[in-house]
Amino acid sequence: MKKMNILTYAGIDIDSNAIRLLIQNVDKTLKYPDFKKVAFIRVPIRLGEDVFLNGEISDEKRILLTETMMGFSHLLKAYKVKTYRACATSAMRDARNGQQIVQEIREVTGISVDIITGSEEAGMIYEAGGLDTVMDKNRNYLYVDVGGGSTELILYGDKHKIKSRSFQIGTVRLLTGQVEKEEWEHLKEWLAVVYRNHPPLSIIASGGGNINKVHKLLSKTEGEILNYAETKVLYDVLKKMSFEERVINYKLNPYRADVIVPALRIFITIAKVCKTNEIYVPKLGLVDGIIHHLCVNENKQVK
Repeated sequence: MKKMNILTYAGIDIDSNAIRLLIQNVDKTLKYPDFKKVAFIRVPIRLGEDVFLNGEISDEKRILLTETMMGFSHLLKAYKVKTYRACATSAMRDARNGQQIVQEIREVTGISVDIITGSEEAGMIYEAGGLDTVMDKNRNYLYVDVGGGSTELILYGDKHKIKSRSFQIGTVRLLTGQVEKEEWEHLKEWLAVVYRNHPPLSIIASGGGNINKVHKLLSKTEGEILNYAETKVLYDVLKKMSFEERVINYKLNPYRADVIVPALRIFITIAKVCKTNEIYVPKLGLVDGIIHHLCVNENKQVK
């Protein structure tokens, strides 16, 4: 009988909207690794509120972030995590004091944080796998990851990456009024070229839990496709409601009730320009991609 080989991995995503920790057990006994969730924690600190308005992370949120990472450090040890990686995205990329805060986190918590590019972020999410079950090699797909500070797009054809682009359009950036009109035009121009040269297109959606919540609100079963029309109707209903009405009528958590509307706006815009009616929701995120990446490239050990 083959000896079991189960290892514990973790991924940390420091996003513009929230900080996430995912811990998974990975069984490497089988031909293909089997991933089982052990713990998932989300802390809605919203670093982007500071960065997109003032260009840097405030002392208040710096302290909250450091305390969160200290808590994560204890959990990594408690769960006996073998390997982990912490990645920071749009807000930390844009923050004047981003590198200073990364250094402080390392000194206080022992966790090293990598500030990654939009392209790295999108590529790592793709590494989470599961998209092969969605993609037909005879069709083209646009992978869309909507974050708090940016939206990452990857075009796939024959299950291979054709091109990618990152746009400074995200949920928190929209809420704070920090998205330039020109950036929307750049997005639409890029999408128009994609649609002209690579039809037909279906969207594969990701984005901090917002699109997963939309999938649930529309009573979809796992694997069931969203269509443009019903998603647009939900968007029109939610954007007319107050924050309180969304919390009460749709039982949304306060941290979700505001960002879900700009998230929907981004997805709806992309679907409209690409003239697609199909939105797949594989329910994978950056933390999943980090762990899958670590299974191939193990580079940080819990001290």
